[in-house]
Amino acid sequence: MGAGLLWLGLAGLWQALGTRAAITIDQVRLTVHPGNEVVSGTNLILRCEADVSHSLSRPPTHSFSFLHNGQVVYSKNISASVVERTFSPARVSNSGQYECTVRIEDKAKTSNRQTLRITGLQTPTMKVKSDIVSEGEDIIATCSAAEETGTLMFLFYEDNQEVKSEVSNTNTISITLTMKKLTDIYLHCAYMVVRHPTAGFSNNSNTVKVFVRDLKELIPQISFSPSASVVEGERVAIKCEVQDRSALEMFLTKDGTILHRFHTSFTYSLTVREEDSGDYVCKTEKGSVQKKVENRLSVTALFTRPILTMSPYEVFEGEFFKLNCSSSVISNKISKEDIKYVLLKDGQRISTNPIFRKSASLVNNGKYSCWAMARGVNKTSLPHLLKAKVPVSVPVLSAVGKVIVGRPFKVLCEAKNGTLPITYTLLKDHTPVDSRVVNGTERAIFTITSIRFPGEIDSFTCQAYNGPRFIRTSDALTAPVIVPVSEPMLKPQETTVTEGSDLVLTCSAQEGSYPITFTWYHNKLLLLYSRQEVQSSKGSHIVKMITRDQRGDYHCEASNQALETKQSKPARIGVSLALWKKALIGVLCILLLVAIVVVLTAFFKKTSHPRRKRQATELSVKPSRPKSGDPMRMSLTLDIEDNTVLNGTPCVMGRNVWSENASGSDSDDHTDEESELVQPEQADPSREIPMPKNAEDEYIIQHTEVQVSTPGVPEQAEGAALEYVQLNNSEQETHDT
Repeated sequence: MGAGLLWLGLAGLWQALGTRAAITIDQVRLTVHPGNEVVSGTNLILRCEADVSHSLSRPPTHSFSFLHNGQVVYSKNISASVVERTFSPARVSNSGQYECTVRIEDKAKTSNRQTLRITGLQTPTMKVKSDIVSEGEDIIATCSAAEETGTLMFLFYEDNQEVKSEVSNTNTISITLTMKKLTDIYLHCAYMVVRHPTAGFSNNSNTVKVFVRDLKELIPQISFSPSASVVEGERVAIKCEVQDRSALEMFLTKDGTILHRFHTSFTYSLTVREEDSGDYVCKTEKGSVQKKVENRLSVTALFTRPILTMSPYEVFEGEFFKLNCSSSVISNKISKEDIKYVLLKDGQRISTNPIFRKSASLVNNGKYSCWAMARGVNKTSLPHLLKAKVPVSVPVLSAVGKVIVGRPFKVLCEAKNGTLPITYTLLKDHTPVDSRVVNGTERAIFTITSIRFPGEIDSFTCQAYNGPRFIRTSDALTAPVIVPVSEPMLKPQETTVTEGSDLVLTCSAQEGSYPITFTWYHNKLLLLYSRQEVQSSKGSHIVKMITRDQRGDYHCEASNQALETKQSKPARIGVSLALWKKALIGVLCILLLVAIVVVLTAFFKKTSHPRRKRQATELSVKPSRPKSGDPMRMSLTLDIEDNTVLNGTPCVMGRNVWSENASGSDSDDHTDEESELVQPEQADPSREIPMPKNAEDEYIIQHTEVQVSTPGVPEQAEGAALEYVQLNNSEQETHDT
């Protein structure tokens, strides 16, 4: 039995787990009955139905939620698969988009969307707490739309003019209106749904008539005693009174100024003066209701307001001035003698005499006024401010900036003391040139076109003027005058200097204020450390140990505080060689001449010798007795000094044919007859002359004529020839050994 219960429990648990996992929501449908567009006041039903498939033994619990414009407005948990939401009746505020969401455990599904449009608004009702009110009394009005829902905006109208609007979350609202008119008024109201402005405004409510009563008992009265027309000095009582004495305020005003205030009727008294004439207003105020009345009081003056005059109108320190306080009688109730005067300075009494005399000074400066009094009436004059003018002091004329001959410059004329305005005049040789009027912070600065020489500056003066008796003249203008430098002149100590010596360059300017700055240039390039400022018209610069590279054009420049630079004409400087260089060049020239002589001597000696001093010897080899024009003649040039083979080989019977008279060949005076030549034998013209194969073979020259031509030496006769004996090979070898 226990095993059976366990089996049943496991089966139930398995079924529960299996059932939970098998739930699925197939479909959720939302329908509207009777339709999506209805008139306000219609009963409307929203029906939400869910199709659910499950394997549970009993229906699951459905969680239904209705959404209006995305906001949940109704929820219900039910095991049934259908739920309804009823609007009875439906109003414009119920318009909008609706959806239905069904949730079962962890499964959820949303229905289709339905748009609901409800047209037509309910006609509101207008009520007032009391339809009979007094002027200024508040009216409490109530507007209601009993069955309307949502947020509503109510509008209230007075005589078809909108006077107030209020928003309410309920369908009824009460407001307070203040009646400001004395006529009857008509009130009505209307409303609109805030979230559905397209629905428009409702129809107007019923109209309520409100009767407004005039509060005549609040109208005040004003009176003057003894009369509304009085003379200065009389006592006048002004009375304000009203019939209604409950919870009100009363005011007496004149020209916007409250003279008195009380909660009921009152009397206000004053001793009148001429300026008290005017309109007086008595006003009552109760709640929002105001009533007023005004009356005019006329006050005749006894005498005019006193006038304080001063003569002269402007006074300088040290001069006397007079103050006079005067007034004229207007009313016949007083005479001129009845008017008394008091003179005041800065509010303090200084005299009871209408005429006051005093010497102007800094102490007596101040604000003066006077009183005129008669029969208790006191009148005050307008104040007069006395500030004695300070005479202008002697001005000082000074230069502004540098004064340079031939250029414009500025001067300042200024007086240390003196009341403005001050007129300054520039004079040259006591003749006015220009003028300036100084009223404030500006200064009297004049421009002088130029002066021709320094002494001309003393001809300028200036005057300062601030009154007919105060004209001051300055001393003559004194200022350092700068004379621009004239064109400088460069004077070198020498125009040609020796290399290695010092070159002294002197630059001078005939005109120019000191100090003068001189600068020297070489070929338009600034010389190093050549700038020199001197307190004279002349400056010097020394070029130390001058070299050949420093020859050329030199010039100098001169300038001073006039900031104008003048340049001299250039001076050309030559630099000659140093003495030791000249001596060296002389020695070298002498040595060069000696060398040339030696070379020429050796050359001439060499060219005059037929064998050793000539550079080339021309040999002519031809058959014996050839004709001078024979084409078989052959010339051979042999270098006697370089060809060692020929130097040692031309021998006859072991003897050099050139060896004879060799000593005599050194003489420059030799002739062709001094050269001994071996005459060859008569050659056979039919015999061939074999040519040797090389220098080492035997030399066979038969019946051969050798002609030696020397430049500058006449050729031998055509018949003269040297005959060489034939040397065989064996004899050559014996000779070599």
